[in-house]
Amino acid sequence: MTSRYDILFQPIKIGPVTAPNRFYQVPHCNGFGHRMPQGMAAMRGMKAEGGWGVVCTEETEIHYTSDLSPFIEGRIWSDDDIPAWQLMNEAIHKHGALAGIELTYNGYDAANLYSRAAPFAPRSQGLVGGSGYEPGQSRAATKDDLKQIRKWHRNAAVRAKRAGFNIIYCYAAHNLSLAFHLLSKDNDRSDEYGGSLENRVRFFRELIEDTKEAVGDTCAVAVRFAVDELLGKDGMQFDGEGHDIVAMLAELPDLWDVNVSNWSNDSTTSRFEKEGNQEKYISFVKKLTTKPVVGVGRYTSPDSMASAIERGIMDLIGAARPSIADPFLPNKIKEGRNEDIRECIGCNICVTGDTRFVPIRCTQNPTMGEEWRRGWRPEIIVPKKSDDEILIVGAGPAGLEAARALGQRGYHVVLTDAKREAGGRVTLESALPNLSEWRRVIDWRITQIEKISNIFYRSSPMTAKDILETEAPHVIIATGSTWRRDGVGRNISRPVPGSAKIFTPDDLMDPNNLQLINWRQAARPQKILVYDDDHYYMGGVLAELLAQNNCEVTLITPAPTISYWTQFTLEQERILKRLHNLKVTLLADHIIASHTPTTATVTNVITSAESTLDCDAIVMVTDRIPNDALYHELKPALAEGKLKSLRLIGDAEAPNIIAQAIFNGHLAAREFDEMINPDETPFKVERIKF
Repeated sequence: MTSRYDILFQPIKIGPVTAPNRFYQVPHCNGFGHRMPQGMAAMRGMKAEGGWGVVCTEETEIHYTSDLSPFIEGRIWSDDDIPAWQLMNEAIHKHGALAGIELTYNGYDAANLYSRAAPFAPRSQGLVGGSGYEPGQSRAATKDDLKQIRKWHRNAAVRAKRAGFNIIYCYAAHNLSLAFHLLSKDNDRSDEYGGSLENRVRFFRELIEDTKEAVGDTCAVAVRFAVDELLGKDGMQFDGEGHDIVAMLAELPDLWDVNVSNWSNDSTTSRFEKEGNQEKYISFVKKLTTKPVVGVGRYTSPDSMASAIERGIMDLIGAARPSIADPFLPNKIKEGRNEDIRECIGCNICVTGDTRFVPIRCTQNPTMGEEWRRGWRPEIIVPKKSDDEILIVGAGPAGLEAARALGQRGYHVVLTDAKREAGGRVTLESALPNLSEWRRVIDWRITQIEKISNIFYRSSPMTAKDILETEAPHVIIATGSTWRRDGVGRNISRPVPGSAKIFTPDDLMDPNNLQLINWRQAARPQKILVYDDDHYYMGGVLAELLAQNNCEVTLITPAPTISYWTQFTLEQERILKRLHNLKVTLLADHIIASHTPTTATVTNVITSAESTLDCDAIVMVTDRIPNDALYHELKPALAEGKLKSLRLIGDAEAPNIIAQAIFNGHLAAREFDEMINPDETPFKVERIKF
């Protein structure tokens, strides 16, 4: 039978090699890098097994003078680095996929904190690698320096070929590489590498030509190029120089991998952009070249993928985040199991693996990053070891994932929740402004649970007495947490004194709470203070919600900037811009000291100066209290032998991000009926052998 999606499984010739299908995992960072090659190999190999026809590395340093520390990326500085890449490529080739490597020389974006070498750049200019505000400058690259860099790039390409790579990149994207810097507004050189566009393209052209000459007989040479910086006339534009550069180099590489710059624009969260958002920028490329084109846009829908190819936007569907959320996405489409696809929710928790220097993780896919060290696979789990029944109390993200995974193992599971609708915090949070795609977390799990006959769901509040009366031998408590309303959090250790009307996120997300309606219908705009000591998305999203409901909002935080942690998910600048557009007053470096029904006294955490702000109410976004009372009430029954096991998971154990709740639920399912030694590390650690 023919299928609408047959086009996605056509082989595509890329220079001297052929991709088995149109699913292309573009280069993406992951926190493994040169530090954890076995974890890297297992993670990439899993994607190849799941059907991705091309699987690429992250940006890979070609020389010690382009050291990207503190970020843990790939390295191919010398022949000593080849074995680690061979390990990864063997895992990829085992499943018939092609392996690609993104070679990079990052200029002033490489702070060289490890090597302590002077980075090269078009001119001597401030370093932006590392923190983004490094106290140093680059060295202006001479023409001899550029020749030397070309030599290093060529050497790295030859090593990559020896390591077994099929596709080798020349990189000019994300405002990172020296090649891109020479193309851009930062290039004010007066020699043949500056001035006219032809001159500024010269170095990039030379890199491509060198690479094709060195390895082009058996390896495809790809170009990764950002066609627009989203800076308007202050940067490269897709209908200006971006277009002209593609036209100048159109037939030179074997493949064009095109996107927008910088990384925060290329990997925008779903809070700000939807599927296919880059099409308007990259659609011109195929009109200028006969070579295959790959583009990205967080495609999760098979129909959108097929449409992008049919409409001539691209030849291969590029993906980073969708391949993380579901490494088996291609195989599921091929098998007609579209409803089983774990769709990426666009939260960018995967990005924090790189930005926080730890192994990659994913909200939707709790096995991501655990392939080697725990031996986890996204589609396969160890079968049950007993016929015991398990009662799970709480159907939020942790409870749903625990029930789903235990059911997949074959256990008989009863899942209960006090509310009729499952989903817990995710159901409520996904109804907040622009977070609707987060509902995929519960929708996918409910879809899977409905397919498993040995899982039963019922909505019923449960007391300790009720639980014991079920005679279930094993109980998992996943009852979530409750936001504090007394202001206690990271920066305030005692309840804030006062008599103001206090609300929490729980209040504002409660569909039965009429407070938002009352504020929206009030005769005058209500003055609301949002005190954010959580520092992730909640404070900013609630400020946005209130501003849309007839409120004059002041967002206060003890942190040096608003929504501080969202810098690691690449969305902080967009959050600030949106709040400014909504006329939200932003006040960083302040805590709430006290409050009355009409005012709040706030203290500057730097100067200790106090000031008074008018307010009609305060929304406290601080710590959460674990809802663990049931667990503690049941512990005596465990001690008395009335229960075989009792476990606390998710936010009820320790409030955290949704990804951690999902992981914790999955871990509980994997560890059930297993002997766990608390004195031993429960996962493998990569170590140097002496």
